[in-house]
Amino acid sequence: MRRKATLITGACGEVGQALVEKLAKQGHDNLITMDLKPLPEHLIKYSTHILGDILDKALLSRLVSEYEVSAIFHLAALLSTRGEFTPVAAHKVNVEGTLVLLQLAADQSEWRGEPVLFVFPSSIAAYGMPDLETKARFPRVREWEWNYPITIYGCNKLYGEMLGTYFGKYFRQLAADSPVMLDFRSIRFPGLISAFTVPSGGTSDYGPEMIHAAAQGKPYACFVRPDTVISFMVMPDAVAALIRLAEAPRSALTRSVYNVTSFNISADQIRELVLEAFPGAQITFEPDPKRQRIVDSWPADLDDRDARRDWNWQPEYDHRRSFQEYLIPNIAKKYRN
Repeated sequence: MRRKATLITGACGEVGQALVEKLAKQGHDNLITMDLKPLPEHLIKYSTHILGDILDKALLSRLVSEYEVSAIFHLAALLSTRGEFTPVAAHKVNVEGTLVLLQLAADQSEWRGEPVLFVFPSSIAAYGMPDLETKARFPRVREWEWNYPITIYGCNKLYGEMLGTYFGKYFRQLAADSPVMLDFRSIRFPGLISAFTVPSGGTSDYGPEMIHAAAQGKPYACFVRPDTVISFMVMPDAVAALIRLAEAPRSALTRSVYNVTSFNISADQIRELVLEAFPGAQITFEPDPKRQRIVDSWPADLDDRDARRDWNWQPEYDHRRSFQEYLIPNIAKKYRN
């Protein structure tokens, strides 16, 4: 008999590692993790790890022959800056990989006779503000506004949301009378910051990169202008949002895709917070035109009123608590050991 399991793809990434640890500590002992990399040693005890590619259909077939997949957190993705250098690879991973997993979830839903939960983290990159004047005139955006991404990653994420909505609402209805079973739910995250994983070159990584450099006594040249403003969220809030949305009653949800946010802040304000903790830090600004253009296209803030109403979303960390209690102490500790 197949054992019920929750599948987490991209488990070795920043969000994946934090999610695995949080679910395990909540008592989930049925986790199956999947990534191209081995799971970090401190997480091995929490899951059965599969080393492999989400595009490997033979591997996925073996997976569902052994496990009854009841929920999927699909975190695997090729991120924004890297995607701009390899758009075809980004499309393959971010779109084709998502489509393969949605089909798997739909098939599993039909086989089980009850819905597979499919949680899909999306991104602020799904938005595209045409210029800074427009960004200033529309400081907080709703889910359906300014969906004109300028990066392949943003395009991929927006399409992933649409694919998930299709599979959740319309798939099979056009071909048969069987009920639609897939339970698709998506979160549009702002820039995410973790204190326990090293920044990997993401477009919003200038915040944690400042702290890592300061904690090591190294100079840092920030790749955006001082006045650059976008929304951010620290990893504990991001993981809490994923779990809270996953646990919400389906009947309470009025959307398939929800904005969530915690705080918005300028790059210069981040610099000031870092200097409070590391007075000798050498932080300058040397904007990179390509990355600056991407960040300028993202809204300054996200309107997350629907998430707050439908499933009681509320961040625990504002900007000061994020930096003073979570980010700076933990990153500093990393380099003291």
